[in-house]
Amino acid sequence: MSVEIELKYQVPAAQLTALRRALATPGARRQPMAARYFDTDGQHLAAARVALRLRREGQHWVQTLKCEPPARAAAGPLLRLEHNVPVAGAVAEPELARHAGTEAGERLAQVLAAAAGADGTPPPLRERYATEVSRITRIVRHQGATVELALDVGELRAGGRSAPVCELEFELLAGPPQGLLALAARWVTRFGLVLDLRSKSERGSLLAAAQAVSAPTMAVAPALQPRMPVAQALQHMVRSALAQVLPNASALQAGVGTPEHLHQLRVGLRRLRSVARLFGAHWPELASAAEDPALAQLWRGLGAARDRDVLADSVLPALLAAGAPAMDWPPAAGSRAPAASELLAVPDLQLLWLRLLALAMGAPAGAAAAPARAGLLPALKALQRRVRRDARRFEQLDDAARHRLRRRIKRLRYGLELLSTLLPRRRLARLLQALREAQDALGDSNDASLALQACRQQVATDPRAWFAVGWLSARAPVLRAASAEAVRPLARRLRVAPRGHKL
Repeated sequence: MSVEIELKYQVPAAQLTALRRALATPGARRQPMAARYFDTDGQHLAAARVALRLRREGQHWVQTLKCEPPARAAAGPLLRLEHNVPVAGAVAEPELARHAGTEAGERLAQVLAAAAGADGTPPPLRERYATEVSRITRIVRHQGATVELALDVGELRAGGRSAPVCELEFELLAGPPQGLLALAARWVTRFGLVLDLRSKSERGSLLAAAQAVSAPTMAVAPALQPRMPVAQALQHMVRSALAQVLPNASALQAGVGTPEHLHQLRVGLRRLRSVARLFGAHWPELASAAEDPALAQLWRGLGAARDRDVLADSVLPALLAAGAPAMDWPPAAGSRAPAASELLAVPDLQLLWLRLLALAMGAPAGAAAAPARAGLLPALKALQRRVRRDARRFEQLDDAARHRLRRRIKRLRYGLELLSTLLPRRRLARLLQALREAQDALGDSNDASLALQACRQQVATDPRAWFAVGWLSARAPVLRAASAEAVRPLARRLRVAPRGHKL
Protein backbone atom coordinates (compact mmCIF):
# COMPACT_ATOMS: atom_id res chain seq x y z
CA MET A 1 0.00 0.00 0.00
CA SER A 2 1.33 3.44 -0.88
CA VAL A 3 0.22 7.04 -1.07
CA GLU A 4 0.65 8.38 -4.59
CA ILE A 5 1.62 12.03 -5.04
CA GLU A 6 1.32 12.87 -8.72
CA LEU A 7 0.93 15.85 -11.03
CA LYS A 8 -0.50 15.44 -14.51
CA TYR A 9 -0.10 17.91 -17.38
CA GLN A 10 -1.52 18.16 -20.88
CA VAL A 11 1.22 18.59 -23.49
CA PRO A 12 0.67 21.17 -26.27
CA ALA A 13 0.95 19.47 -29.66
CA ALA A 14 3.59 21.94 -30.79
CA GLN A 15 5.85 20.95 -27.87
CA LEU A 16 5.56 17.16 -28.13
CA THR A 17 8.65 16.58 -30.27
CA ALA A 18 10.85 18.80 -28.08
CA LEU A 19 9.50 17.12 -24.93
CA ARG A 20 10.30 13.68 -26.30
CA ARG A 21 13.87 14.77 -27.00
CA ALA A 22 14.23 16.14 -23.46
CA LEU A 23 13.08 12.83 -21.98
CA ALA A 24 15.19 10.63 -24.27
CA THR A 25 18.30 10.46 -22.09
CA PRO A 26 20.41 7.27 -21.98
CA GLY A 27 18.65 6.19 -18.80
CA ALA A 28 15.14 6.69 -20.18
CA ARG A 29 12.85 3.70 -20.62
CA ARG A 30 10.40 3.17 -23.49
CA GLN A 31 7.61 0.63 -23.50
CA PRO A 32 4.12 0.09 -24.86
CA MET A 33 1.40 -0.15 -22.22
CA ALA A 34 -2.16 -1.40 -22.48
CA ALA A 35 -4.64 -1.19 -19.62
CA ARG A 36 -8.17 -2.50 -18.99
CA TYR A 37 -10.36 -0.71 -16.46
CA PHE A 38 -13.20 -2.42 -14.63
CA ASP A 39 -16.42 -1.18 -13.07
CA THR A 40 -20.02 -2.25 -12.51
CA ASP A 41 -22.67 -1.58 -15.13
CA GLY A 42 -23.90 1.22 -12.87
CA GLN A 43 -20.38 2.70 -12.65
CA HIS A 44 -20.39 2.53 -8.85
CA LEU A 45 -16.57 2.63 -8.68
CA ALA A 46 -16.36 5.74 -10.84
CA ALA A 47 -19.00 7.46 -8.70
CA ALA A 48 -16.91 6.73 -5.60
CA ARG A 49 -13.70 7.86 -7.37
CA VAL A 50 -12.23 4.34 -7.20
CA ALA A 51 -10.28 2.89 -10.14
CA LEU A 52 -9.47 -0.80 -10.69
CA ARG A 53 -7.27 -1.71 -13.63
CA LEU A 54 -5.11 -4.43 -15.13
CA ARG A 55 -2.16 -3.06 -17.08
CA ARG A 56 0.28 -4.88 -19.31
CA GLU A 57 3.71 -3.37 -18.86
CA GLY A 58 5.96 -4.96 -21.46
CA GLN A 59 5.50 -8.71 -20.90
CA HIS A 60 4.03 -8.44 -17.40
CA TRP A 61 0.63 -7.63 -15.90
CA VAL A 62 0.00 -5.48 -12.83
CA GLN A 63 -3.35 -5.08 -11.07
CA THR A 64 -3.78 -1.63 -9.52
CA LEU A 65 -6.43 -0.21 -7.22
CA LYS A 66 -6.58 3.54 -6.61
CA CYS A 67 -8.89 5.64 -4.47
CA GLU A 68 -8.94 8.97 -2.69
CA PRO A 69 -7.97 9.26 0.99
CA PRO A 70 -10.97 9.27 3.37
CA ALA A 71 -10.52 12.99 4.13
CA ARG A 72 -10.01 14.29 0.60
CA ALA A 73 -10.16 17.97 1.52
CA ALA A 74 -7.53 17.48 4.23
CA ALA A 75 -5.24 15.43 1.99
CA GLY A 76 -5.29 17.88 -0.88
CA PRO A 77 -5.85 17.34 -4.60
CA LEU A 78 -2.63 15.43 -5.40
CA LEU A 79 -2.78 12.49 -2.97
CA ARG A 80 -4.32 9.10 -3.74
CA LEU A 81 -4.11 5.68 -2.15
CA GLU A 82 -2.61 3.09 -4.49
CA HIS A 83 -2.03 -0.66 -4.24
CA ASN A 84 -0.19 -2.60 -6.98
CA VAL A 85 -0.02 -6.39 -7.32
CA PRO A 86 2.05 -8.21 -10.01
CA VAL A 87 -0.04 -10.83 -11.82
CA ALA A 88 1.39 -13.96 -13.43
CA GLY A 89 0.25 -15.30 -16.78
CA ALA A 90 -0.14 -14.16 -20.36
CA VAL A 91 -3.79 -13.09 -19.86
CA ALA A 92 -5.01 -11.59 -16.60
CA GLU A 93 -8.44 -11.15 -15.03
CA PRO A 94 -9.20 -9.00 -11.97
CA GLU A 95 -9.34 -10.61 -8.54
CA LEU A 96 -10.51 -8.43 -5.65
CA ALA A 97 -8.77 -10.63 -3.08
CA ARG A 98 -5.43 -9.28 -4.33
CA HIS A 99 -6.15 -6.05 -2.44
CA ALA A 100 -7.43 -7.64 0.77
CA GLY A 101 -6.10 -6.11 3.98
CA THR A 102 -5.31 -2.73 2.46
CA GLU A 103 -7.08 0.57 2.99
CA ALA A 104 -7.84 0.80 -0.72
CA GLY A 105 -9.20 -2.76 -0.67
CA GLU A 106 -11.50 -1.91 2.23
CA ARG A 107 -12.81 1.10 0.31
CA LEU A 108 -13.51 -1.08 -2.74
CA ALA A 109 -15.37 -3.60 -0.57
CA GLN A 110 -17.49 -0.81 0.92
CA VAL A 111 -18.45 0.52 -2.50
CA LEU A 112 -19.44 -2.91 -3.80
CA ALA A 113 -21.36 -3.76 -0.62
CA ALA A 114 -23.36 -0.55 -0.93
CA ALA A 115 -24.19 -1.47 -4.54
CA ALA A 116 -25.29 -5.03 -3.66
CA GLY A 117 -28.76 -6.24 -4.57
CA ALA A 118 -31.50 -7.41 -2.21
CA ASP A 119 -29.79 -10.78 -1.82
CA GLY A 120 -26.54 -9.12 -0.76
CA THR A 121 -24.68 -10.09 -3.93
CA PRO A 122 -22.47 -7.28 -5.25
CA PRO A 123 -22.83 -6.43 -8.94
CA PRO A 124 -20.29 -8.03 -11.27
CA LEU A 125 -17.31 -6.09 -12.58
CA ARG A 126 -16.88 -5.73 -16.32
CA GLU A 127 -14.31 -4.07 -18.53
CA ARG A 128 -15.66 -0.57 -19.17
CA TYR A 129 -12.84 1.10 -21.09
CA ALA A 130 -9.20 0.63 -22.06
CA THR A 131 -6.07 2.59 -22.81
CA GLU A 132 -3.19 1.94 -25.16
CA VAL A 133 -0.20 4.26 -24.91
CA SER A 134 3.46 4.49 -25.70
CA ARG A 135 5.29 5.53 -22.54
CA ILE A 136 8.69 7.16 -22.04
CA THR A 137 9.88 7.34 -18.44
CA ARG A 138 12.85 9.12 -16.95
CA ILE A 139 13.97 9.39 -13.32
CA VAL A 140 15.08 12.85 -12.20
CA ARG A 141 16.48 13.94 -8.83
CA HIS A 142 15.76 17.52 -7.84
CA GLN A 143 16.06 19.34 -4.51
CA GLY A 144 16.19 16.09 -2.54
CA ALA A 145 13.25 14.48 -4.35
CA THR A 146 13.31 11.50 -6.69
CA VAL A 147 10.67 11.98 -9.37
CA GLU A 148 9.53 9.78 -12.24
CA LEU A 149 8.53 11.66 -15.39
CA ALA A 150 6.24 9.63 -17.65
CA LEU A 151 5.08 10.80 -21.09
CA ASP A 152 2.04 8.88 -22.33
CA VAL A 153 0.88 9.24 -25.94
CA GLY A 154 -1.98 7.10 -27.22
CA GLU A 155 -5.71 6.85 -26.77
CA LEU A 156 -8.64 5.88 -24.56
CA ARG A 157 -11.25 3.51 -26.01
CA ALA A 158 -14.78 2.67 -24.91
CA GLY A 159 -17.94 1.60 -26.69
CA GLY A 160 -16.57 2.26 -30.14
CA ARG A 161 -15.46 5.76 -29.13
CA SER A 162 -11.94 7.02 -28.58
CA ALA A 163 -10.16 10.03 -27.13
CA PRO A 164 -6.50 11.04 -27.45
CA VAL A 165 -4.00 10.84 -24.61
CA CYS A 166 -0.98 13.14 -24.59
CA GLU A 167 0.12 13.87 -21.04
CA LEU A 168 3.18 14.16 -18.85
CA GLU A 169 3.03 12.82 -15.29
CA PHE A 170 5.34 13.75 -12.42
CA GLU A 171 5.21 11.11 -9.68
CA LEU A 172 7.09 11.49 -6.40
CA LEU A 173 9.06 8.32 -5.66
CA ALA A 174 10.96 9.62 -2.63
CA GLY A 175 11.80 12.85 -0.85
CA PRO A 176 9.91 16.06 -0.18
CA PRO A 177 6.88 17.04 -2.31
CA GLN A 178 8.36 20.53 -2.69
CA GLY A 179 11.11 18.99 -4.84
CA LEU A 180 8.52 17.52 -7.20
CA LEU A 181 6.72 20.88 -7.46
CA ALA A 182 9.96 22.77 -8.12
CA LEU A 183 10.91 20.31 -10.86
CA ALA A 184 7.47 20.58 -12.43
CA ALA A 185 7.81 24.37 -12.50
CA ARG A 186 10.96 24.08 -14.63
CA TRP A 187 9.25 21.80 -17.18
CA VAL A 188 6.07 23.91 -17.20
CA THR A 189 8.11 26.99 -18.05
CA ARG A 190 10.12 25.19 -20.72
CA PHE A 191 7.28 23.37 -22.52
CA GLY A 192 4.11 25.34 -21.78
CA LEU A 193 2.45 22.44 -19.91
CA VAL A 194 -1.08 22.86 -18.57
CA LEU A 195 -2.17 21.25 -15.29
CA ASP A 196 -5.00 18.72 -15.68
CA LEU A 197 -6.12 16.71 -12.64
CA ARG A 198 -8.45 14.51 -14.70
CA SER A 199 -7.07 10.98 -14.50
CA LYS A 200 -7.27 8.42 -17.29
CA SER A 201 -9.84 6.55 -15.20
CA GLU A 202 -12.05 9.64 -14.92
CA ARG A 203 -11.81 10.38 -18.63
CA GLY A 204 -12.37 6.71 -19.50
CA SER A 205 -15.49 6.47 -17.31
CA LEU A 206 -16.91 9.53 -19.02
CA LEU A 207 -16.09 8.11 -22.45
CA ALA A 208 -17.82 4.84 -21.58
CA ALA A 209 -20.90 6.74 -20.45
CA ALA A 210 -20.79 9.04 -23.53
CA GLN A 211 -20.44 12.05 -21.24
CA ALA A 212 -18.16 15.04 -21.71
CA VAL A 213 -17.39 16.05 -18.15
CA SER A 214 -17.69 15.03 -14.51
CA ALA A 215 -19.97 16.89 -12.14
CA PRO A 216 -18.54 20.14 -10.75
CA THR A 217 -16.49 19.79 -7.58
CA MET A 218 -18.24 21.44 -4.65
CA ALA A 219 -16.77 22.98 -1.50
CA VAL A 220 -16.03 20.67 1.44
CA ALA A 221 -15.27 22.27 4.80
CA PRO A 222 -11.94 21.17 6.33
CA ALA A 223 -12.26 19.09 9.50
CA LEU A 224 -10.58 21.49 11.94
CA GLN A 225 -10.18 20.78 15.65
CA PRO A 226 -10.41 23.54 18.32
CA ARG A 227 -6.95 22.78 19.72
CA MET A 228 -5.32 22.28 16.33
CA PRO A 229 -2.43 24.77 15.91
CA VAL A 230 -3.18 27.78 13.72
CA ALA A 231 -0.52 26.73 11.18
CA GLN A 232 -2.09 23.30 10.69
CA ALA A 233 -5.60 24.76 10.44
CA LEU A 234 -4.49 27.21 7.75
CA GLN A 235 -2.83 24.43 5.79
CA HIS A 236 -6.05 22.38 5.92
CA MET A 237 -8.08 25.37 4.69
CA VAL A 238 -5.78 25.97 1.72
CA ARG A 239 -5.90 22.28 0.79
CA SER A 240 -9.69 22.35 1.00
CA ALA A 241 -9.88 25.37 -1.32
CA LEU A 242 -7.45 23.88 -3.86
CA ALA A 243 -9.36 20.58 -3.81
CA GLN A 244 -12.29 22.59 -5.20
CA VAL A 245 -10.38 24.98 -7.46
CA LEU A 246 -8.14 22.64 -9.43
CA PRO A 247 -10.65 19.96 -10.60
CA ASN A 248 -13.06 22.63 -11.84
CA ALA A 249 -10.18 24.48 -13.51
CA SER A 250 -9.13 21.23 -15.22
CA ALA A 251 -12.59 20.75 -16.74
CA LEU A 252 -12.73 24.33 -17.96
CA GLN A 253 -9.22 24.44 -19.42
CA ALA A 254 -10.01 21.23 -21.33
CA GLY A 255 -12.95 23.02 -22.94
CA VAL A 256 -15.62 20.71 -21.48
CA GLY A 257 -16.62 22.68 -18.37
CA THR A 258 -20.11 24.12 -17.85
CA PRO A 259 -21.26 27.42 -16.30
CA GLU A 260 -21.59 25.53 -13.01
CA HIS A 261 -17.91 24.49 -13.20
CA LEU A 262 -17.12 28.16 -13.70
CA HIS A 263 -19.25 29.11 -10.71
CA GLN A 264 -17.65 26.48 -8.47
CA LEU A 265 -14.17 27.54 -9.61
CA ARG A 266 -14.98 31.11 -8.60
CA VAL A 267 -16.35 29.90 -5.24
CA GLY A 268 -13.14 27.95 -4.63
CA LEU A 269 -11.01 30.96 -5.53
CA ARG A 270 -13.07 33.13 -3.18
CA ARG A 271 -12.53 30.63 -0.38
CA LEU A 272 -8.78 30.69 -1.07
CA ARG A 273 -8.68 34.49 -1.16
CA SER A 274 -10.79 34.64 2.01
CA VAL A 275 -8.23 32.54 3.86
CA ALA A 276 -5.44 34.82 2.62
CA ARG A 277 -7.20 38.08 3.43
CA LEU A 278 -8.68 37.06 6.77
CA PHE A 279 -5.69 35.17 8.14
CA GLY A 280 -2.79 36.41 6.01
CA ALA A 281 -1.09 37.94 9.05
CA HIS A 282 -0.34 34.36 10.14
CA TRP A 283 0.93 33.36 6.67
CA PRO A 284 2.56 36.16 4.63
CA GLU A 285 3.53 33.78 1.81
CA LEU A 286 -0.13 32.91 1.23
CA ALA A 287 -1.15 36.57 1.39
CA SER A 288 1.46 37.33 -1.26
CA ALA A 289 0.35 34.44 -3.50
CA ALA A 290 -3.27 35.59 -3.30
CA GLU A 291 -2.23 38.97 -4.73
CA ASP A 292 -0.28 37.44 -7.62
CA PRO A 293 -1.04 39.31 -10.90
CA ALA A 294 -1.83 36.00 -12.63
CA LEU A 295 -4.61 35.33 -10.12
CA ALA A 296 -5.94 38.87 -10.46
CA GLN A 297 -6.02 38.51 -14.25
CA LEU A 298 -7.83 35.17 -13.98
CA TRP A 299 -10.34 36.61 -11.52
CA ARG A 300 -11.22 39.49 -13.82
CA GLY A 301 -11.58 37.20 -16.83
CA LEU A 302 -13.70 34.65 -14.98
CA GLY A 303 -15.85 37.45 -13.59
CA ALA A 304 -16.55 38.69 -17.10
CA ALA A 305 -17.38 35.15 -18.24
CA ARG A 306 -19.70 34.69 -15.28
CA ASP A 307 -21.44 38.00 -16.06
CA ARG A 308 -22.00 36.85 -19.64
CA ASP A 309 -23.52 33.59 -18.39
CA VAL A 310 -25.86 35.46 -16.02
CA LEU A 311 -26.97 37.84 -18.76
CA ALA A 312 -27.71 34.99 -21.15
CA ASP A 313 -29.16 32.43 -18.70
CA SER A 314 -30.99 34.62 -16.18
CA VAL A 315 -31.60 38.21 -17.30
CA LEU A 316 -32.50 37.40 -20.92
CA PRO A 317 -35.23 34.84 -20.08
CA ALA A 318 -36.77 37.33 -17.65
CA LEU A 319 -36.76 40.03 -20.32
CA LEU A 320 -38.30 37.75 -22.92
CA ALA A 321 -40.98 36.67 -20.44
CA ALA A 322 -41.77 40.35 -19.91
CA GLY A 323 -42.31 40.84 -23.65
CA ALA A 324 -38.91 42.17 -24.77
CA PRO A 325 -38.25 41.93 -28.52
CA ALA A 326 -35.58 39.52 -29.72
CA MET A 327 -32.14 41.11 -29.74
CA ASP A 328 -28.50 40.15 -29.94
CA TRP A 329 -27.49 38.78 -26.53
CA PRO A 330 -25.32 39.27 -24.63
CA PRO A 331 -24.98 42.86 -25.84
CA ALA A 332 -21.88 43.47 -27.94
CA ALA A 333 -18.84 44.09 -25.77
CA GLY A 334 -16.27 45.07 -28.37
CA SER A 335 -13.46 42.63 -29.00
CA ARG A 336 -13.93 38.92 -28.40
CA ALA A 337 -13.67 37.99 -24.74
CA PRO A 338 -11.25 35.14 -23.96
CA ALA A 339 -12.76 31.77 -23.09
CA ALA A 340 -12.12 30.25 -19.67
CA SER A 341 -9.84 27.65 -21.31
CA GLU A 342 -7.59 30.44 -22.60
CA LEU A 343 -7.51 32.21 -19.25
CA LEU A 344 -6.52 29.01 -17.46
CA ALA A 345 -3.71 28.09 -19.87
CA VAL A 346 -1.66 31.22 -19.10
CA PRO A 347 1.91 30.11 -18.15
CA ASP A 348 2.14 32.41 -15.11
CA LEU A 349 -1.05 30.88 -13.74
CA GLN A 350 0.37 27.37 -14.14
CA LEU A 351 3.33 28.44 -12.00
CA LEU A 352 1.00 29.99 -9.44
CA TRP A 353 -0.86 26.67 -9.03
CA LEU A 354 2.48 25.06 -8.15
CA ARG A 355 3.28 27.87 -5.73
CA LEU A 356 -0.05 27.35 -3.98
CA LEU A 357 0.37 23.58 -3.90
CA ALA A 358 3.78 24.03 -2.29
CA LEU A 359 2.15 26.16 0.42
CA ALA A 360 -0.59 23.57 0.93
CA MET A 361 2.03 20.87 1.52
CA GLY A 362 4.09 22.88 3.98
CA ALA A 363 2.70 24.56 7.08
CA PRO A 364 3.53 28.28 7.40
CA ALA A 365 6.80 28.88 9.19
CA GLY A 366 6.54 31.12 12.21
CA ALA A 367 2.74 30.94 12.47
CA ALA A 368 1.28 31.32 15.92
CA ALA A 369 1.20 28.16 18.00
CA ALA A 370 -2.14 29.19 19.51
CA PRO A 371 -5.11 26.83 19.14
CA ALA A 372 -7.03 27.37 15.92
CA ARG A 373 -10.24 28.71 17.44
CA ALA A 374 -8.54 31.24 19.66
CA GLY A 375 -6.08 32.28 16.95
CA LEU A 376 -8.46 32.61 13.99
CA LEU A 377 -11.81 33.81 15.33
CA PRO A 378 -10.70 37.40 16.10
CA ALA A 379 -10.31 38.13 12.38
CA LEU A 380 -13.88 36.97 11.73
CA LYS A 381 -15.11 39.01 14.66
CA ALA A 382 -13.53 42.18 13.25
CA LEU A 383 -15.04 41.51 9.80
CA GLN A 384 -18.50 40.94 11.23
CA ARG A 385 -18.31 44.26 13.07
CA ARG A 386 -17.70 46.01 9.73
CA VAL A 387 -20.56 44.12 8.09
CA ARG A 388 -22.90 44.98 10.98
CA ARG A 389 -21.90 48.66 10.83
CA ASP A 390 -22.63 48.94 7.10
CA ALA A 391 -25.85 46.91 7.39
CA ARG A 392 -27.17 49.41 9.96
CA ARG A 393 -26.73 52.32 7.56
CA PHE A 394 -27.44 50.44 4.34
CA GLU A 395 -29.91 53.02 3.02
CA GLN A 396 -27.24 55.73 3.19
CA LEU A 397 -24.55 53.74 1.38
CA ASP A 398 -23.62 54.67 -2.18
CA ASP A 399 -23.20 52.03 -4.91
CA ALA A 400 -19.48 51.57 -4.22
CA ALA A 401 -20.08 51.05 -0.49
CA ARG A 402 -22.88 48.56 -1.16
CA HIS A 403 -20.60 46.64 -3.49
CA ARG A 404 -17.92 46.61 -0.78
CA LEU A 405 -20.50 45.33 1.73
CA ARG A 406 -21.41 42.52 -0.68
CA ARG A 407 -17.76 41.47 -0.92
CA ARG A 408 -17.40 41.53 2.86
CA ILE A 409 -20.53 39.44 3.30
CA LYS A 410 -19.08 36.83 0.95
CA ARG A 411 -15.75 36.84 2.76
CA LEU A 412 -17.43 36.48 6.15
CA ARG A 413 -19.60 33.65 4.87
CA TYR A 414 -16.67 31.71 3.39
CA GLY A 415 -14.57 32.34 6.48
CA LEU A 416 -17.32 30.95 8.72
CA GLU A 417 -17.81 27.94 6.47
CA LEU A 418 -14.10 27.16 6.55
CA LEU A 419 -14.13 27.32 10.35
CA SER A 420 -17.52 25.60 10.65
CA THR A 421 -16.24 22.58 12.58
CA LEU A 422 -15.02 24.94 15.34
CA LEU A 423 -18.40 26.65 15.87
CA PRO A 424 -21.78 25.66 17.36
CA ARG A 425 -23.81 24.18 14.52
CA ARG A 426 -27.24 25.68 15.21
CA ARG A 427 -26.13 29.26 15.74
CA LEU A 428 -23.76 29.04 12.79
CA ALA A 429 -26.57 27.81 10.53
CA ARG A 430 -28.70 30.85 11.41
CA LEU A 431 -25.91 33.30 10.63
CA LEU A 432 -24.94 31.56 7.39
CA GLN A 433 -28.56 31.60 6.25
CA ALA A 434 -28.76 35.35 6.89
CA LEU A 435 -25.50 35.90 5.00
CA ARG A 436 -26.62 33.78 2.02
CA GLU A 437 -29.93 35.64 1.75
CA ALA A 438 -28.19 39.02 1.88
CA GLN A 439 -25.57 37.88 -0.63
CA ASP A 440 -28.24 36.60 -3.04
CA ALA A 441 -30.32 39.78 -2.83
CA LEU A 442 -27.31 42.03 -3.33
CA GLY A 443 -26.14 39.76 -6.16
CA ASP A 444 -29.50 40.03 -7.96
CA SER A 445 -29.33 43.81 -7.69
CA ASN A 446 -25.75 43.85 -8.95
CA ASP A 447 -26.58 41.56 -11.91
CA ALA A 448 -29.47 43.80 -12.91
CA SER A 449 -27.21 46.85 -12.68
CA LEU A 450 -24.62 45.21 -14.96
CA ALA A 451 -27.32 44.25 -17.43
CA LEU A 452 -28.69 47.79 -17.42
CA GLN A 453 -25.24 49.21 -18.19
CA ALA A 454 -24.79 46.73 -21.05
CA CYS A 455 -28.21 47.54 -22.53
CA ARG A 456 -27.63 51.27 -22.33
CA GLN A 457 -24.49 50.76 -24.42
CA GLN A 458 -26.42 48.56 -26.83
CA VAL A 459 -29.11 51.11 -27.73
CA ALA A 460 -26.66 53.03 -29.92
CA THR A 461 -26.56 50.14 -32.39
CA ASP A 462 -29.76 48.21 -31.55
CA PRO A 463 -32.89 50.25 -30.68
CA ARG A 464 -34.59 47.05 -29.49
CA ALA A 465 -32.47 47.37 -26.33
CA TRP A 466 -34.64 50.30 -25.18
CA PHE A 467 -37.24 47.86 -23.86
CA ALA A 468 -34.60 46.20 -21.68
CA VAL A 469 -33.38 49.60 -20.45
CA GLY A 470 -36.88 50.58 -19.37
CA TRP A 471 -37.72 47.24 -17.76
CA LEU A 472 -34.43 46.99 -15.87
CA SER A 473 -34.68 50.62 -14.73
CA ALA A 474 -38.15 49.92 -13.30
CA ARG A 475 -36.82 46.81 -11.52
CA ALA A 476 -33.94 48.64 -9.83
CA PRO A 477 -35.93 50.18 -6.91
CA VAL A 478 -37.63 46.83 -6.24
CA LEU A 479 -34.29 45.03 -6.07
CA ARG A 480 -32.77 47.74 -3.84
CA ALA A 481 -35.68 47.39 -1.43
CA ALA A 482 -35.25 43.60 -1.41
CA SER A 483 -31.54 44.07 -0.67
CA ALA A 484 -32.31 46.39 2.26
CA GLU A 485 -34.75 43.84 3.68
CA ALA A 486 -32.26 40.97 3.29
CA VAL A 487 -29.42 42.95 4.90
CA ARG A 488 -31.48 44.02 7.93
CA PRO A 489 -30.82 40.84 10.02
CA LEU A 490 -27.07 41.44 9.70
CA ALA A 491 -27.45 44.74 11.54
CA ARG A 492 -28.14 42.76 14.70
CA ARG A 493 -25.46 41.03 16.76
CA LEU A 494 -25.73 37.40 15.69
CA ARG A 495 -23.64 35.37 18.10
CA VAL A 496 -22.18 32.17 16.81
CA ALA A 497 -18.86 31.61 18.57
CA PRO A 498 -18.49 29.81 21.91
CA ARG A 499 -18.34 31.75 25.15
CA GLY A 500 -15.26 33.98 25.20
CA HIS A 501 -15.12 34.20 21.40
CA LYS A 502 -18.40 35.91 20.56
CA LEU A 503 -19.10 37.07 17.04
